[in-house]
Amino acid sequence: MKNVLILGAGQSAPHLISYMLKNAEEHNWFVTVCDMNLELAQKRIQNHPKGKALFLDATDEDVRNSLIEKSDIVINFLAPMFQYPIVLECLKYGKHFVSASYEDPKVAALNNEIKAKGILVLNEMGLDPGIDHMSAVKLINEIKSSGGKIKSFISYGSALPAPEVKSNPLDYCMTWNPRNVALAGQAGAHYLQNAKHKILSYNQVFERTWQYEVQGLGTLEAYPNRDSVVYKEIFEIPEADTMIRATLRNPGWCGTWNQIVKLGMANESMRVTNLAEKTYAEFTEMFLPNNLKGKTVAERTSDFLGIEETSKEMENLKYFGIFSEEKIGGSPKCANDVLTQILINKLPLPKGARDMVILAHEIVCEYPAKNKKEKITSTYVDYGDDEIYTAISKTVGLPAAIGAKLILTGELNINGTYIPTHPVIYTKVLEELKTVGIKFIEKKEEL
Repeated sequence: MKNVLILGAGQSAPHLISYMLKNAEEHNWFVTVCDMNLELAQKRIQNHPKGKALFLDATDEDVRNSLIEKSDIVINFLAPMFQYPIVLECLKYGKHFVSASYEDPKVAALNNEIKAKGILVLNEMGLDPGIDHMSAVKLINEIKSSGGKIKSFISYGSALPAPEVKSNPLDYCMTWNPRNVALAGQAGAHYLQNAKHKILSYNQVFERTWQYEVQGLGTLEAYPNRDSVVYKEIFEIPEADTMIRATLRNPGWCGTWNQIVKLGMANESMRVTNLAEKTYAEFTEMFLPNNLKGKTVAERTSDFLGIEETSKEMENLKYFGIFSEEKIGGSPKCANDVLTQILINKLPLPKGARDMVILAHEIVCEYPAKNKKEKITSTYVDYGDDEIYTAISKTVGLPAAIGAKLILTGELNINGTYIPTHPVIYTKVLEELKTVGIKFIEKKEEL
């Protein structure tokens, strides 16, 4: 019997856990799901005979080591900060590792040691990153094999409420880790546009937006996502003079979030005592300088941000409740904890509501031998079943689950640190994803 250890049972995990339990009977696995919320982990297991739920404080290294030592593979759905220490523990005990998070550079640096140990560490096995990489590299390689050269590569990814869900004025709901939503954009952005490098700091990311039309969904807002330029090398397209990876949101989100960024609320570096005892208005006042116009916190915030108090952005900030006299409560340790709490409370996906994921690649390629130029648009849109079995859970959880299955069954016979741009990985994963409806629609247009 092989032992599967799943760390984290949050919003992205239901499809992952369901898949591993379903396959456990056929392949003789036992699945252990660990989370700080034991009740949640138990709900995910649903008394399955091939699974059990355990409480885990992820910061408890002794318990982590004990669990990893007894496992054959670790599927890590904890916060990105845990990736490196858990990979070190997998290296120590010779255990395979899979996650949906961006590969930590410190993990990539362990490649030789991981190879020597004979294990596979597979990161970026989710939606974005994950399916986006796999589908992009497959398409790029098909273009290359037909004699094409990539001139422009732009990709878009998004997790949104389905169009019929109108539960809040921001047209956004928490369907994945709210902490990561709060921290979005902090790495800044670097992309290539018409052979010119563009570098944005955190406070510019949500200002430099543009519109993108998705067929059947209308016009959405796009903002640049992290370092896009590095993917020229990863995707092996040095000839591309435009390279952009972007995130899509419904119109209005970026303008509002830009005000949150200006206020500085997504701060995890400064610890603040007694935050739970403060009101939201007192919390907001912490980010404002003295000598601002206005008697109320809302008026002073409006003055500081340079926006009208009747503006859409201010209305959205009021909806977040950051000017209220209600006590914060909970156990926040830093400003971003409060911001995360606000997102959870104010932007839940309603019971029974559907979410939606979008991936789109827009590629301009040239075929020198044919004297031909072409634009290829490859789009995938999918919807969740309900507020538990969401589209984001499906598209983040299933690639990781399939990757883990391929490792456990010996079908991925490679060692070292990888993301899913290797043909032996993406070919098999995309093949199985297609059987559950995860496939792209392509449109070609001669230029």
